[in-house]
Amino acid sequence: MSTSPTAPSTKVPLKRSPGRRLGRGLALLALFGVLLFVGYVWLMVRFSYSSGERAGYVQKFSRKGWICKTWEGELAMANLPGAMTEVFPFTVWDDSVAGQVNAHMGQRVVLHYEEKVGLPTSCFGETRHFVNGVRQVAPP
Repeated sequence: MSTSPTAPSTKVPLKRSPGRRLGRGLALLALFGVLLFVGYVWLMVRFSYSSGERAGYVQKFSRKGWICKTWEGELAMANLPGAMTEVFPFTVWDDSVAGQVNAHMGQRVVLHYEEKVGLPTSCFGETRHFVNGVRQVAPP
């Protein structure tokens, strides 16, 4: 019987193409960018720049937006009788708070708000002041 000598393995290792490596790098970079953007938006929504209260009469309140619907309103603040009124624009995210604002239209109210700075789109609201509480003020 004849035995044939075994030839050494001549397999060439496969090299990855530069285009494939570039595509994977770009995909990772895009994923990192999306995660960075989501983290930034979460921080801006979670934390507020300032908070406070404003008192006056809600003179305008409506649900606005093409895709992202938010409640937008204006509070007329009159400090002294006969003085010019200052208008405080505000946004409401919560429907239950919006219901409270609607229930007290035409009455003197105090709105508790948080100011959010740096939100990237108007989808969160048209203003920087987001109302999260309403209480009616007793008439003088």
